[in-house]
Amino acid sequence: MAPRIAFKRPAPRRRVVSSSAEPPQRLALLAVLVGGIAIGFSPIFVRLSELGPIATGFYRLFLALPLLWLWMRFERRREAEGMTRINWLPIAVPGTLFAGDILFWHWSITYTTVANATLLANLSPVIVTFGAWFYLRERVTFQFLVGMALAMGGAALLMNASASLGAGHVLGDMFGLITACFFGSYVVAIARLRDRNAASIIMFYSSAVTCVLLLAATLVSGESLLPRSSNGWVALFALAWISQATGQGLIAYALGHLPASFSALAILIEPLTAAILGWVWLGEALGVLQATGGVIVLAGITVARRASGPMAP
Repeated sequence: MAPRIAFKRPAPRRRVVSSSAEPPQRLALLAVLVGGIAIGFSPIFVRLSELGPIATGFYRLFLALPLLWLWMRFERRREAEGMTRINWLPIAVPGTLFAGDILFWHWSITYTTVANATLLANLSPVIVTFGAWFYLRERVTFQFLVGMALAMGGAALLMNASASLGAGHVLGDMFGLITACFFGSYVVAIARLRDRNAASIIMFYSSAVTCVLLLAATLVSGESLLPRSSNGWVALFALAWISQATGQGLIAYALGHLPASFSALAILIEPLTAAILGWVWLGEALGVLQATGGVIVLAGITVARRASGPMAP
């Protein structure tokens, strides 16, 4: 019989939780899946934006800040008191990493196809798994690696019909790979901070850091900061409220209750979301390979979830 599988974190680390029981792990699993779906909308919103990739990234953070602030304000009192003791250096790390992620992700969407950008950016679970094992001391099992291989293989199959790797998109494809490195490092940094900080506090302050960095990058690049029409503003607000505040916020919450490696893997629901949106919204029919890839992604996530086992509070 196969040995019992579990991910474990170092004993000295603790999380900020209420005096009540640890929130159900099922709620965290739902949060990371819904968060991945919300992020799956971002390529469409970026393409609909009337601004350049850096300015679009700035508004993604800037317009999300009011919602993140409200979330932080309504956190439980014991967690909210921690806001006065924020250590800016650790908070600035995920903020800086996410700025790099947004810059290269939006550049990738601009200089290559959405399929290529999504496929390459979704290599981030490899980075997260290594970081979770090396830095967070999570135990990575063979069964989890099988699940990860299945899910990533399914994602590749899902995007195979529209991805076109080659010399024609080499710059954008390189940006997609760099995006995976930045986002993977960002997830590990958030998971580390979640031991002692509420998700809302991390999201608000790290997003503020990202916002400042992207504003500076926008001004240096000379990109316009004013959309040409109301449709441009709608795309920016949708990107900020759906993909950033909702998507990234839910993932930050889940990272307090699930292993970082599994959370990053569950985000592979994003390319499946993108494919379904392309079918429903843009009339791009799903082929047999894409449908099969979607099923394999879900199967890989299921295998990895079983490998994760229950986590103790």
